[in-house]
Parts: sequence; structure tokens; C-alpha cells
Amino acid sequence: MSFDFDAAVGVPFRMQPGLRRLAHGARHLHPAGPGSRHQREKLAVLSAYAGDALVQAQGFDPAPALDALAVQATREHPQHWRWDGQRATALGVQVHAGQVQRLASGSFGLGDEVSRCLLGLPPAWRLAGLLSLAFEEDFAIVDARGPGPATLPWLAVALPSHWAPRDKCGLPFADAHSPVADNALLLQAADALMRLVTGPDRWERFVWNITGHPRLHAHPDHVDHQRWPARFDPAVAWWRTERQTFIPLPERGQAVFTIQVQTRPLVQAIAPAEAARLHAAVASMSQAVLAYRSLADVRQPLLDWLQARAGG
Repeated sequence: MSFDFDAAVGVPFRMQPGLRRLAHGARHLHPAGPGSRHQREKLAVLSAYAGDALVQAQGFDPAPALDALAVQATREHPQHWRWDGQRATALGVQVHAGQVQRLASGSFGLGDEVSRCLLGLPPAWRLAGLLSLAFEEDFAIVDARGPGPATLPWLAVALPSHWAPRDKCGLPFADAHSPVADNALLLQAADALMRLVTGPDRWERFVWNITGHPRLHAHPDHVDHQRWPARFDPAVAWWRTERQTFIPLPERGQAVFTIQVQTRPLVQAIAPAEAARLHAAVASMSQAVLAYRSLADVRQPLLDWLQARAGG
């Protein structure tokens, strides 16, 4: 996993940007393995709920940012993804000018499913659809051009963490994060944060939560609103993490925002050596943060389990 526990889990817990420079040689993207959870869930979402995942502000042109993303994918994973500036090839499928061609070779075993899924999308979204299916990451575009605040005018997010992409599309960064609890530090840093991520350097950050929802896809319209069973059971708790990176287009004042979601059973993900630190982080959360993360009702049994996991 690419999630950095030590960098992400701070004590006391604070809602803050947490940006760090991407290490030299570190990759933004991770290929989705053939038949992997990421690929299967994204296929299901883009086949059934594409309108919930693929959203764009009217009049926005994503082509330069998509080209930068496709170039980055080719640079990092040339055996998995190819892009010549016009044609994208991956998963046994080629997309060119919005047209989809099923290739006779080079398939990962999902060519038919991928091509059917892409053909169900509007032509303008097929390149983004292939990128989404080829990699574990979801994508959004940060646009910091102009005198106003930076916005999110384009999103291809099939695996959101209990938020709806349509609700964020076109909003200034600060407004998009206004529902976040204890968000003062995050909002104060909003303008500086957007200047950083759309500048020449490359950045990453990490997000985590403990949830009763096992799937990667957690759009609020398609998950159970009851987050936890009546009685907390660590066997049905999940460690949900995100690694987020920014691929900059400094000449355009934009960046491609990548989001890699992972979920693992809590009992497998958290070793005894990590449980004490996680216990301290959860114990330091405010009531507002606990409510925002749907942990208020399970706080004490979760802390009890983490304490026992850490050795008492």
C-alpha cells in the first residue's frame, strides 16, 4: 500500500492540509490489476451511475489537463498505458477522438467489459473513463487561473468517500471543504494551498478514517446511511485511506488531483505497534470531528479495542 501511516496519523488529531513534497522518483499512479477491486467497482459505477461520477462545469475545457495526466501515465507505466497525444491504449482497448476500438491483442481479460462500459459514456468522457479503469486513482482538476479563488471544474470520481462529486463541481476550494469539521486551518490555508499545488512542485497528502462501510465506492446516494451496526464489532470495521497527489500544469495554473482509495479490514490493517498511536489520535478528536467522521457512536468501544490491540 502507498499510504504512509506515520505521516498521516498525527497526535493530537487536527484537520489540516498535511502537504509534503513528492519524493524523487515516487509515482502518482498505480495500475488497477486485472479484475481487481478498483477495476470491478469502477466498471460497476461507470456502467450504472456514470452521471454521479463524471461531472464538469459548463464551458470548461479539460483537454490540456487530461493530456498531462495521460503523458504522466505513459511515463510511469509504459507497459500498462500508451498515449501518443491522440490515441490512448490500455486494457485491450483504444480510445481516439471519442471513438472506442476493441483491440485483438494486448487485453487484460476485460477488453469486452471495458469497451462496453466506455461505449455507454458520452464520447467526450471516454478518455477519462479509460484512465479511470486503467488506474486505481480517481481524478479531478484544480483550476487556479484568474483573480478569483481556485475551483474544481471537472471530476472523474467513481470511488468517493461519502461525498457527491456533483456537489463539489465548480465550487471554490474553500466552499467545497466547508462541510469538513474543525476546518479553520484548512480554509485559512486554501489560497496558499492552491498556489502550491498548481506551481512547479509535486505534492502528496494522506487521509484516513475508520468506517463500517467495506466498499471502495461510497457515494452517499448509493450506500446505507446507517454507518455502523447497533453494536461495534472490530471484525466488521474497515480502515479507509486515501493517498492524494497533484500533477501540476504551472503554465496553465492548473493541477490534476489524484485520489487513491484503499479499504482493509481494521483487524488486519492496524498492527499493535500502530494501535497506540491511532488510539491517541481518535481520543483527541473533537465531538464535531467524531460526528463528521461518523465515529461518535462507536468512539468508546473503538478506543477500548485499540487499547487492547496495543497491549493494554
